[in-house]
Amino acid sequence: MIDLNMLAQTVLDTLKMGAPGDLTVGGLCISLAIGTALSFTLAWHYRRFGRTMTNRAMLARTFPLVCLTTVLIISVVKSSLALSLGLVGALSIIRFRTPIKEPEELAYLFMTIAIGLGLGANQIWPTIAASIVIMAVLAIRERLVGSERNHNLYLNIEIPNETGESELFSKITVALAEHVAVADVRRLDQRDGRLAATFYIDCHSEQNLIGVMDRMRSEFAGASISFVEQGNVLGG
Repeated sequence: MIDLNMLAQTVLDTLKMGAPGDLTVGGLCISLAIGTALSFTLAWHYRRFGRTMTNRAMLARTFPLVCLTTVLIISVVKSSLALSLGLVGALSIIRFRTPIKEPEELAYLFMTIAIGLGLGANQIWPTIAASIVIMAVLAIRERLVGSERNHNLYLNIEIPNETGESELFSKITVALAEHVAVADVRRLDQRDGRLAATFYIDCHSEQNLIGVMDRMRSEFAGASISFVEQGNVLGG
């Protein structure tokens, strides 16, 4: 039979802020359960509000594993100096070789680790409160930015290069400046006598978008043009 009074006391003791204390199975299970809920919430938040061009769904699947592993590590080593020193030596042989392509990916990974650290250190309520506030701020920011800039696109253009790379690139930027508010170059390639470029553009209306296409086709013969909406890329 399960002693409900003892279980309730364990939950209350775990949720209290204070010294880390000794590791208990009940306390660890509660921290892991809360970590699971927070990490899945953060994964949903990243898929919903993230702005990266990578596959957000794939990266988000790693959040629960990273968070719960951090909870376990911190819970085990927090009460033992010897284990803490041993952990430093063990982690020194680990090399993280997967490239982080965009700062937002790194920010969400840091938040995932921070949640694990807070729960592992038995700081339950501060961790929950901070996680809610951070995710709320990011969601509000995305809503505000999204309402102001709802036509953010990527323009891919490939043009035969007969006049020189710098001169052709200057013509492209001048043509874009007449129709879009922002045109930031993200990629520029020269291959097989053709110039390929990718621009992040802020286009306020469909008329401006049509104007960009008409200008590119009339200005550059043989140009290949495509537009990609960032929110629909790679299941994001």
